[in-house]
Amino acid sequence: MQTTPTPDDLLVVRQLVKRYGGLLATDHADLSVRSGEIHALIGPNGAGKTTLIHQLSGTVAPTSGHIAFAGQDITHQPMHQRVHHGLVRSYQITSVFLRLPVLDNLALAVQARSGSSLRFWQPARAERARYAEAAAVAERVGLGAVLQRTAGALSHGEQRQLEVGLALALRPRLLLLDEPMAGMGPDESHRMVELLASLRGETTLLLVEHDMDAVFRLADRISALVSGRVIATGTPDAIRQDAAVRKAYLGDEHEEAAA
Repeated sequence: MQTTPTPDDLLVVRQLVKRYGGLLATDHADLSVRSGEIHALIGPNGAGKTTLIHQLSGTVAPTSGHIAFAGQDITHQPMHQRVHHGLVRSYQITSVFLRLPVLDNLALAVQARSGSSLRFWQPARAERARYAEAAAVAERVGLGAVLQRTAGALSHGEQRQLEVGLALALRPRLLLLDEPMAGMGPDESHRMVELLASLRGETTLLLVEHDMDAVFRLADRISALVSGRVIATGTPDAIRQDAAVRKAYLGDEHEEAAA
């Protein structure tokens, strides 16, 4: 499935292929993400969603095809250059430092973006502006009340909020999120959905998520990936009604409910 690029497209993927020997993990995939939208990528297990995200973030090199971001070909750019352009993946940030407080974790992310001194702790603490920005990011992701709590003492949901905060500290134009609600209970999922919804218009999001309630609440548009190929893109209502999507993915749930 190929769509015509528009001036609003921030990310454009064309005919992307990733082969692992005889396995075709990404099969000539086409995808466009518009500036300012929340775009969800759905599909059954093994559809190639994470492999596609790896290629967008620069973790994995595609076999062929093209990736353009903000009008620039980034197909062969390394990960750090993509971050510099504003294409950020939550997991491509250095893992959460479990023994450090929330504030220090975020201050290090701010430091990485600014390129300021990497001489550690005392010089870092002396940079008040960096810590003020880190505190603001913590407030933004709902962790303003636990600035001095070590990351290892946070709940699972709070650690995921911190991971989003680490990404936001890099001031992304496009944030790639791979299953941000994984392992969360209902209350934690609700808080994450509210956080991501609050980013609409502020940061463009490409979201991989299996929680269909969250997807249909959040997404402006949805793309369905099956066997490494995007088979449909549209509004949530259009995707609900798409026969190919229902058969390949959503339909499984309807058939179980009818049984």
